[in-house]
Amino acid sequence: MAEADAVELDYAIEAASVADSATCRFFDLWYTGMCGARLHAKYLQPVSDEPVPLVLQFHGYPGASRSWFEQASFAGMGMALIALDCPGQGGPSEDIGGFEGTTVAGHIVAGIDGDPANLYYVRLHQDIRILCRIVRELEDIDLSRVFVNGASQGGGLGIATCALNSELINRAAILYPFLSDFRLVWDLDADDIAYEGLRYWSRWFDEDSTRIEEAYAKLAYFDSKNFAPMVKCPVLFGTGTADIVCPPATQFAVYNNLACEKRREFFEGFGHEEIQDFDDLIIPFFCEGGEAHV
Repeated sequence: MAEADAVELDYAIEAASVADSATCRFFDLWYTGMCGARLHAKYLQPVSDEPVPLVLQFHGYPGASRSWFEQASFAGMGMALIALDCPGQGGPSEDIGGFEGTTVAGHIVAGIDGDPANLYYVRLHQDIRILCRIVRELEDIDLSRVFVNGASQGGGLGIATCALNSELINRAAILYPFLSDFRLVWDLDADDIAYEGLRYWSRWFDEDSTRIEEAYAKLAYFDSKNFAPMVKCPVLFGTGTADIVCPPATQFAVYNNLACEKRREFFEGFGHEEIQDFDDLIIPFFCEGGEAHV
């Protein structure tokens, strides 16, 4: 993270196109990330005379931050929210590229032919580190109550954010995390849908499997299970038992490596989909400090 910490902070908070309400203000947060990329996040701030908690929210793959309407639920709980748009996906954040090797098969393999320090997701973790530095400068934020919320890709990014910024993040709600245990994904023949980059890369660039071990070694740089032991804050973790996009076994790889206070909820018959019961568990976990325990 030294490279990200060396980047001079350059950000602007502008009024969003959505009109403020009596209880919430809406902003676009623009900042300079790694390699000079211009990155965007939605920033919602409840009207309050006192510092408020903040939720860092990360979206699924390959989407974008949710609508202002959806994000406003956190403001209704008295919490500010920053929702990053991952570069080169569904939002306005700039992806300046420069990755060595193919990118046609998705972001997992972007940069896989070069130095692993230059992989797409390694750079994204650095971009998030810069965002966390900005958070520390924001007025009216209670830095003792900074939370992470994310599902799928957002869950994987959330785990890494907790690990790499452990002195900032106080709690995390993680639902069926993506980017976990790539070797197991391959062994389970689950390298399609979200993980399809592995399959395309192997078919097009490693037909005889002579480079697969090299690929695993590089993918380990951003494997969620490898970040899990570094997480220090309490974690609320959700899994749908019928998930075929991020198979439960790959999620176990993350959860079992968590050495922090943790709680896991299984949702029988649910796949990789909206799980409203998990959303409802976030309310006491964030608002009331509900316990997370093994």
